Amino acid sequence: MGFLRSVALLLAAQLARAQSPAPYPNSTSTNATNPVTNSGSMTNQTSPPKYPSPWGEGLGDWGDAYAKARAFVSQLTLIEKVNLTTGVGWEGEQCVGNNGAIPRLAFKALCLEDSPLGVRLSDFNSAFSSGQTIAATWDRGLFYQRGFDMGTEHRLKGVDIQLGPVVGPIGRAPEGGRNWEGFSPDPVLSGIAVAQTIKGMQAAGIMACTKHYIANEQEHFRQGGTNPVTGQPLADAISSNIDDVTMHELYLWPFADAIRAGTGSIMCSYNQVNNSYGCQNSYLLNYLLKGELGFQGFVMSDWGAQHSGVSSALAGLDQSMPGDAAFDSGTSFWGANLTIAVLNGTIPQWRLDDMAIRIMAAYYYVDRENNQVPDAPNFSAWTTDTFGYRNYIAKMGYQQINYHVNVQQEHGIDIRNQGSRATVLLKNTKKALPLTGMEALTGVFGEDAGDNAWGPNGCGDRGCDNGTLAMGWGSGTANFPYLVTPLTAIQNEILRSKRSPDVEGIVDNYAYTQIQTLATRVNEVRGAAIVFVNSDSGEGYITVDGNVGDRNNLTLWHDGEKLIQNISALCNNTIVVIHSVGPVLVDSFYNNPNITAILWAGLPGQESGNSIADVLYGRVNPGAKLPFTMGASRASYGTDLLYIPNQGNAAPQQNFDEGVFIDYRAFDKLGETPIYEFGY
Repeated sequence: MGFLRSVALLLAAQLARAQSPAPYPNSTSTNATNPVTNSGSMTNQTSPPKYPSPWGEGLGDWGDAYAKARAFVSQLTLIEKVNLTTGVGWEGEQCVGNNGAIPRLAFKALCLEDSPLGVRLSDFNSAFSSGQTIAATWDRGLFYQRGFDMGTEHRLKGVDIQLGPVVGPIGRAPEGGRNWEGFSPDPVLSGIAVAQTIKGMQAAGIMACTKHYIANEQEHFRQGGTNPVTGQPLADAISSNIDDVTMHELYLWPFADAIRAGTGSIMCSYNQVNNSYGCQNSYLLNYLLKGELGFQGFVMSDWGAQHSGVSSALAGLDQSMPGDAAFDSGTSFWGANLTIAVLNGTIPQWRLDDMAIRIMAAYYYVDRENNQVPDAPNFSAWTTDTFGYRNYIAKMGYQQINYHVNVQQEHGIDIRNQGSRATVLLKNTKKALPLTGMEALTGVFGEDAGDNAWGPNGCGDRGCDNGTLAMGWGSGTANFPYLVTPLTAIQNEILRSKRSPDVEGIVDNYAYTQIQTLATRVNEVRGAAIVFVNSDSGEGYITVDGNVGDRNNLTLWHDGEKLIQNISALCNNTIVVIHSVGPVLVDSFYNNPNITAILWAGLPGQESGNSIADVLYGRVNPGAKLPFTMGASRASYGTDLLYIPNQGNAAPQQNFDEGVFIDYRAFDKLGETPIYEFGY
């Protein structure tokens, strides 16, 4: 009885602490905290040390790969082993990441290239749907197919390691800038999707790199940066403070599935976890990843996420990317410094051997030696010029660097199918859908229906929201070989009709007079008004319309709500199509009787228009299900981002006080009624 009373008092104390005011702004709503677990998610929480770093043993089906790796590494000198572990620096060679070559054994530098939805910074490649979009299919076969197609394109470009897929961020808060790169805030759906994606990618003969490990849930302050209030630099990056239960049951879960699927590598993240940087956190890398989960591949740093030399090596980091301490600095935590550390005994020889063996084991595990292509890599990430410098930053090695190899095969067919299969039907009344193509007049409205005036690749790394939205922005992107817009696809659809009905489009959200005129005409002839709206986000090194990677809110962009209201007020057959990076607020229009249908189409990639036309006109039944929850308000989710540092110029502290209660779990716990629930 005394024990139970002590537990009750402890829980009461924790609950009282959870309900007390938190530093502004608090990223967990007071009533969303979980008193059972939040004692492990406190400000200035620490991470316990766990050493030594476990040796890779060749567990499971890794035995043959480890035998080959040990034989290869046994031939290497100290410097050659260091070459495997250390990148050559930003813009050092042709890929976004390259380690050092071993010329004596004719072993070329490994090529590491983004992204989780296609080959980044190249040409004649496909632009696939986002991870979040394909997750809406809930289809293992399509997860695998998309992974295999992407892996094939990377292999044919001469890439060794595709920097994807993503399960971090998992999507703790819906405003998170890179949520769209991952799959779902549900760990089971994310785990199944990442496993099948990895299997597909690696069956194509390249190594997958599952990222970002771990709790990298927002773009603000992920690398520190400047305090927007004081104007002073922050001492350190944000710390995601998480208890052990939440770590295992939510954030670690999909990484465990990735390891079971055989992922060749895992990328550690920029942020701190319990006030220890992700790439030198021995508890995360040595204990959880390589110990509990038995990870047999290698850990690479995110680009610039390494903050130390000796301590990161001992904590379990195996490969430094891009290799320089700061981009183009010419200095490195490893490289020559790693050589010295081994020679003077600071880092034991076996730790360096283990790093090298893990890298080579992943290489042999996917049979890279028998999946090479001529002139690899046959592109340059730094220019599309045919001739240029192989060593871009040093301006050395002038040669042909782009062979403009077309690797698309027939993947456009798959992308179109995947986009339509991922489209979620949220509302359909008055038998509005499917359309027949015989409507007297079809009005297509919204900037999201049309072209970017600068071209589909006119904004670097897709860092704008001009025209239809088919992917977010940042390093998780690829160049479009083409982009079929919704307006083009709908025009093509209707022009096939023998009755020659009319179709008109207005792709300026602010052309109020013209919108009013067309919407009125559509209504008078009992036609269909199709309104396209969007909401965008991306990586924090790009700011779009004041959004520093993360979204500032969950509203539609370009005054989307007003566009919908203006048209639906005049037309009683208004169909809304949403392209977005995650949940948006639909409370202002979802139950409007003049809005007869609503579709969520995600970020469908290059075949965007054709995919939505296949659904609108009945060729594909919209059988997808939401991979997240759409709530009535931002507060419904219980969690939010940290937009203002809460510790002055010290490392911002983001306490995951909600525990496992994110997305639909938070709605259940808080008694919130969603508008469209997870799985709808």
